[in-house]
Amino acid sequence: MNRANLWKTRWLALGTGTISLAFAIGITAQVQTDTSVSRGAASKTVTVEKGTVVSVNGNDLVVKMSDGTLRHFANVPDSTRVSVDGQQLGIHDLKPGMTLQRTITTTTTPKVITTTQNVTGKVWYVQPPSSVILTLEDGTNQKFTIPKGQQFNVNGQMTDAWGLKKGMTVTATKVVEEPMTVVAQQRKLTGVMPPPPPPPPPDVPILIVVAVPVAPAAPVTTAEAAPAPTLPKTASQLPLLGVLGAISLLAGIGLRIRRQMS
Repeated sequence: MNRANLWKTRWLALGTGTISLAFAIGITAQVQTDTSVSRGAASKTVTVEKGTVVSVNGNDLVVKMSDGTLRHFANVPDSTRVSVDGQQLGIHDLKPGMTLQRTITTTTTPKVITTTQNVTGKVWYVQPPSSVILTLEDGTNQKFTIPKGQQFNVNGQMTDAWGLKKGMTVTATKVVEEPMTVVAQQRKLTGVMPPPPPPPPPDVPILIVVAVPVAPAAPVTTAEAAPAPTLPKTASQLPLLGVLGAISLLAGIGLRIRRQMS
């Protein structure tokens, strides 16, 4: 490589670096760019979580969920609000026993961002198939990266990067479609105050004492006080009958002896 070609190569490298910088700074002013957004059908999912407040300690909240598990919400912001009976309550207004319900609505929307860039210029330098330097209408040079499969319109004829020559006036359109999904969540927190405690039972005395006047007792006489004692019925009439029989027998024997002596 002779000295002239060496300086030419260095000058091209320096020029390319300068043009790249100019492209980075001024491309939005030199290239016409149109952006359009197309959206698909949105889908929604609703998640409902319920729980009962167990304890509130500063900005820390412990809730017993409907499935019986305990969840600890640490450092709940003071800006968090709970709608209870039309009132907006903060973390410090929550009480144990309150029922909380959080409704999360998630909206998923697919969309495609289409970016169209139109550029017209004269080929100043081309390095197929990766890049081309164009001289734009305002006289500035800008470097463009050639996407794979990019076609250029040269006097009504379509060609690729290999068909570009210095001095050609070309028009190129670059279309980039970027699909993406937008997810948005809306959270609503509501609550119900705990039921009031049952009223205390009425004052019903456990033991009722009623004083009943007692009439004075009548005086007791000696006879009434000490009735005659009765003997226990332990004797039988059989001994008496035996004595009477013996007396009758003796009387009969006596009469018989008396008759014999007379």
